Amino acid sequence: MNSSVPGQRVLVELLLEKFDQLVDTVNGIPDELVNFMLPAQASNSPVQILVHCCGMMRRWSSTVNLGVAIPRDRDAEFSAQMEKQDALKLADATRTAFIADLSHTRMHLPPAATPPGRESEYWMGTCEGVLLHVFEELCQHLGHLEITRDVLGLPASSNPGNSDLHIVPVEGGRFS
Repeated sequence: MNSSVPGQRVLVELLLEKFDQLVDTVNGIPDELVNFMLPAQASNSPVQILVHCCGMMRRWSSTVNLGVAIPRDRDAEFSAQMEKQDALKLADATRTAFIADLSHTRMHLPPAATPPGRESEYWMGTCEGVLLHVFEELCQHLGHLEITRDVLGLPASSNPGNSDLHIVPVEGGRFS
């Protein structure tokens, strides 16, 4: 990456800021709640969201932009369960590797390995465009995580708009 280009520096700072917000949000959730999911179809636990973002970031920054394949099991990201400290260690390693990927990225060039079926995506023209897609994904997942956190940490008595809201952990990491 050419750090003398102001727009590219801003993009990198925004990417890292959003990722750090994801990490800080997971870190702020009590240990006993980081693997719980809301009672909604396709809901994910805080750990699953963070693990998915780690995989997503490296896929686009390394596998796609640099052509250096990073093994990834996307389906496993959405069934991941781990201790909070292990998730935070994964995030730390991902952040370090992501920064290293960015140091080798030539933002103005096309990505080295365009995924099949993604050739027509408007943002696939340059590595910078790919990273803008990563930023979009991080923002989306940060919002999902913040909603999950808010519901997980919201006792029924403190929500006057919905006094019938009762969140009880059940087997399998879901709430009912």
